[in-house]
Amino acid sequence: MNQSKSVTAGRSIKSGVWLALLAGWLLVVGCATRPQASAKPARIYIMTDLEGASGVYQFAQTRETGPLNDKAKEYLMGDIAAVVRGLRAGGATDIVILDGHGPGAFVPHLMEPGATYITGKPRSGPLTNFDGSFAGVVQLGAHAMMGTSDGVLCHTQSSKTENRYWYNGVESGELAQVAAVAGGYGVPTILVTGDEATCREAKKFFGPECVTVAVKRGISREAAELYPFDETRRALYEGAKRAVAAIPRCQPYKLSPPIQAKKEYLVLDDQGKPGRKITKEGTIEDVLKLLSF
Repeated sequence: MNQSKSVTAGRSIKSGVWLALLAGWLLVVGCATRPQASAKPARIYIMTDLEGASGVYQFAQTRETGPLNDKAKEYLMGDIAAVVRGLRAGGATDIVILDGHGPGAFVPHLMEPGATYITGKPRSGPLTNFDGSFAGVVQLGAHAMMGTSDGVLCHTQSSKTENRYWYNGVESGELAQVAAVAGGYGVPTILVTGDEATCREAKKFFGPECVTVAVKRGISREAAELYPFDETRRALYEGAKRAVAAIPRCQPYKLSPPIQAKKEYLVLDDQGKPGRKITKEGTIEDVLKLLSF
């Protein structure tokens, strides 16, 4: 009789163990498959430019209409597609892309699904439809500031009048200008793509947590060591994925008003002759009007 009770008790213990293991397994599976309602949506804003795209290294590709320009735009769209796919794979929930190249550079039939695209003029502000709801900014196809010796197609705002800008005594290019406007909304720059000099400039202004992807290395203003498209597009995809994960560690780039500003540029009175250098100084009270100076 005692032996019978012992066998029965053993069976009960084994049954209990199996039930506990089954319950634990179901709990794990449930947690893994249950939608994470608490996950914060990651809205990403992409500012694009043409000079920093894969395969672009001549002003003839960016300033003038024609076959070289048409092909350069296709190169940019390929870079955009890789970044959009990477951002999506990294968890981005909403992606807005602005055509930041002066004459425009989007090719509508090459637009990667999973994002919306803003182009054309006139439009409001330097970052159209931008606000504090975005989790991060991507500067794609960017270039180094004017005067960068190894910066491919380097310039700040105008490559012809050779503008240069200083804010509170620090010379700044378009990277810092865009980031400062976004920083006015409390939004960090999380990814920068362009040449090696552009990536170096990004690290200087935004810190080590900002992800950078170099698609070429500058030799001079219109000479570069180009990296194969298969390699750059793969690097852009992986970099975009990492950038989403880096959002909590990236800090907004901020310029606190009043901002002491200085601008140098050339006035081109006679075509073919050197321009006259003009210097303008003043105070900017609102960082959102930084590019109006």
